[in-house]
Amino acid sequence: MIDENLKLSGQLDIVLKDKAGKIKDTRTCKNLIVNSGLAYIASRMKGTDKAVMSHMALGSSTTVPAEGQTDLISMLGSRESLDSTVIEGANDHKIKYTCGFETGDATGAITEAGIFNAATSGDMLCRTKFSVVNKAAEDTMSVTWTITLSAS
Repeated sequence: MIDENLKLSGQLDIVLKDKAGKIKDTRTCKNLIVNSGLAYIASRMKGTDKAVMSHMALGSSTTVPAEGQTDLISMLGSRESLDSTVIEGANDHKIKYTCGFETGDATGAITEAGIFNAATSGDMLCRTKFSVVNKAAEDTMSVTWTITLSAS
């Protein structure tokens, strides 16, 4: 008998810098792959009807992530295009999304983030909530989000 389970997990690494480039805050947090993200993954295994993940967004809601969510609860600014997407890991089992939020982008008390396959609408792959990161208008913030697939 073969017993195999596919597992998905995600982790964000957040770095907030002031206008001089000095690190003000760093965070590492886990995420939830939402139902629309699971459906997206299954659809991409069948074909290419859906666009690749291309955007990240930040928000200010403290609502706990739930499987049925399809967007951030309270987005700050607009979705930003990803700066890079790479496959890595010993068995090419990780995908890493990187996005920079420049001065003036998504400013305020940031407590949530998500990855999407469109600038508006589209599918949300995953969402996370974390303790507040206060991003001032002159600050920059980089988010590196790694999704790991494993079989057990």
